[in-house]
Amino acid sequence: MSMLGKILILFGIVFILLGIFLIFFQRIPYLGKLPGDIIIRRGNTVIYFPIVTCILLSIIFSLILNIFFRR
Repeated sequence: MSMLGKILILFGIVFILLGIFLIFFQRIPYLGKLPGDIIIRRGNTVIYFPIVTCILLSIIFSLILNIFFRR
């Protein structure tokens, strides 16, 4: 049961952080505009691949989860 409690707390924290992130997305400089993010513009079409941003966020979330679930 204690593991379920930890998971619910984690989901709550993630949702709060996601909400704050969505509110202040325009104010975070360079996020989504890092070197390595691919933007293809052709006419009226824009295709965007935020590869480096996804890798960076993955590393950050992995570190946070590793610290939270460490025994």
